[in-house]
Amino acid sequence: MSIELHRHGDIHEIRLARPPVNALTPELLLALRTAVQAAPSEGARGIVLTGGTQIFSAGMDVPHLMGLDRAGLKAGWSTLFAAARAIAGSRVPVVAAIGGHSPAGGCVLALCCDYRIMARGPFRIGLNEVQVGLVAPDSIQHLMRRVVGTYRAERLLVAGALVEAEQAHAIGLVDELTEAEGVVTRAVRWLEELLALPSGAMLASRDIARADAVAALEAFQDDQLDAFIEDWYAPGTQAALQALVARLKK
Repeated sequence: MSIELHRHGDIHEIRLARPPVNALTPELLLALRTAVQAAPSEGARGIVLTGGTQIFSAGMDVPHLMGLDRAGLKAGWSTLFAAARAIAGSRVPVVAAIGGHSPAGGCVLALCCDYRIMARGPFRIGLNEVQVGLVAPDSIQHLMRRVVGTYRAERLLVAGALVEAEQAHAIGLVDELTEAEGVVTRAVRWLEELLALPSGAMLASRDIARADAVAALEAFQDDQLDAFIEDWYAPGTQAALQALVARLKK
């Protein structure tokens, strides 16, 4: 199973469950999108998205993607954007309970959430695509800019930087730090406090405040995905990806 579902009353927990590092495959991302979209009709007034105790998600499963043909690769990457759109556009608030490292695609999913609670410790988060020769599309860069500000996002994105939890909190990339074993509990509590507000006003305000994130992800169309796939096949990118796969095998 690639995800697990748990209920805390009317708050539903969706847990990424693909050991050892919750690497994102098309199957996992499809299951995630389906679960997020189904949760409100199943009684959820809020969602907690979480993963492992040391790694929230290591991002896309690069070795898996390297074995796909061009059509399969495009379909695989499209599932990441579909899952991101589902989270960003969720009809109920979503909190990321980040129990460990969250690079690349893991960071994308977290950025789509309403709020981010991360484990205190030597855990790192960020969009490090540049380090493997890829360019985060503008829709994803927009998510970073709206959270940490334009110039700080530029510095992080251009360097492909991964920052540790304390720095991530200091720059606003995550909203809170807590002990690793308490991230889900704290996420549930934050949602309980939010859901105690008058729901109509809270949800309407949320829709207005998050419209830019939803619009940015909706604007990502096939032609931009095609350009991203072209970058994937560039010689320099392939060399960096092959080196990454070799490191992972060790």
